[in-house]
Amino acid sequence: MKYVLTLIGNKETPLASAHVDAARALLLAPTAPHWLADGIACDIAFETPNAKTVEVAARAALKGARIDLAVLPAEDRRKKLLVADMDSTIIGQECIDELADELGLKPQIAAITERAMKGEIEFEPALRERVALLKGLDIAALEKVYRARITETPGGRTLTATMRAHGAACALVSGGFSFFTSRVAAAVGFDVNQANELLFENEKLTGAVQEPILGRQAKIDALTRLRAELKLANHETMAVGDGANDLGMIGEAGLGVAFHAKPVVAEAADARIDHGDLTALLYLQGYRQDEIRQD
Repeated sequence: MKYVLTLIGNKETPLASAHVDAARALLLAPTAPHWLADGIACDIAFETPNAKTVEVAARAALKGARIDLAVLPAEDRRKKLLVADMDSTIIGQECIDELADELGLKPQIAAITERAMKGEIEFEPALRERVALLKGLDIAALEKVYRARITETPGGRTLTATMRAHGAACALVSGGFSFFTSRVAAAVGFDVNQANELLFENEKLTGAVQEPILGRQAKIDALTRLRAELKLANHETMAVGDGANDLGMIGEAGLGVAFHAKPVVAEAADARIDHGDLTALLYLQGYRQDEIRQD
């Protein structure tokens, strides 16, 4: 079967000929590398009956180098639907932890968040427990957190702008809160967004979230619904996330990507990005530098 080994560098560690040569040496009669972006990303086409073995060997050959790599089928690389997690994926923070900091509760709530994202505890009860601790927080504090604490992950706007320019739809699907997804989706360039609704009374959090809670299954459902609405084959879909709550949609998508993810997610995904920014998802699809849109 035909595959592509994609090597992706980053600003701190540019992709060098030594990295490429080390990878090519592992492949049987490899073709010359096809550079997608000078010093950043290249493809190496090859054939193998066992792609996983090649990936493991390539990682061993590049061990210690902050270079991302993926071994993916050579056909049908370009995707027509992107479904992305928000917290610690499209943005650099966990919104609920930043809200907790407004009440001096960040260590307590962040510990629960970490366990939930590792898959050590169920997402839904963990979310209820954390939201209950936020009772009484003023809506103005949420706006303050969004404006002062939330930062976009580099490459997010370029990712959505490029995919949309080539006919893809982009959806931001979060187990977090619509207060943030609506704002992040508009800023980064997503077509639609979905998340949980915090409940307010007199402009203060009640400590509850609208039921049913949108968790792992809701992300899968969003992907399958959008896939059907857009009349896409599954191989035309991509999902990206970092936590256990994303495992379902990452497994369901034609290309599931773990982005700076928890180990359980990185092990399960089709591809993992541990070092680069979100533009790496474009290189996984074979986009060249001259095709990439800078927002």
